[in-house]
Amino acid sequence: MDEVRFDTVRRLVLGLGCERGTPAQEMLALAKQALRKAEVSGEALAAVASIYTRKNEPAVLAVAAHFSVPAVFFTAARLEGETPRLKNPSEIVFARVGCHGVAEAAALAAAGASAELAVAKIKSAHATAALAQRVAESVSNQ
Repeated sequence: MDEVRFDTVRRLVLGLGCERGTPAQEMLALAKQALRKAEVSGEALAAVASIYTRKNEPAVLAVAAHFSVPAVFFTAARLEGETPRLKNPSEIVFARVGCHGVAEAAALAAAGASAELAVAKIKSAHATAALAQRVAESVSNQ
């Protein structure tokens, strides 16, 4: 996993989930929608996060490149550990990938134990996105 560097500006993690082959433009539009919902710009992002099985997914990588942030990935088992903090756990997602959520769980996992969801899961036709924010007292340069 690449190191996620947080500071007073870059304090959010964008969690992404998607079907294989999701168009990059669809994923980017969803990412921008999540940022608008949180009333922040892309400069607030410290990283993009997803499930390890999407580490080579062009749409996820395109969003990270667009915002010039690292893409970080977690195993399904690690994401499953975030289930108690999810606002939208899904048995369907669990049956497919082995964790109860990807976008929310990945955002929370990357943002840390004290993080909270700033934007719960939103959906497009083939993707999901969520934003997690570190609690203020946890923000520091790592």
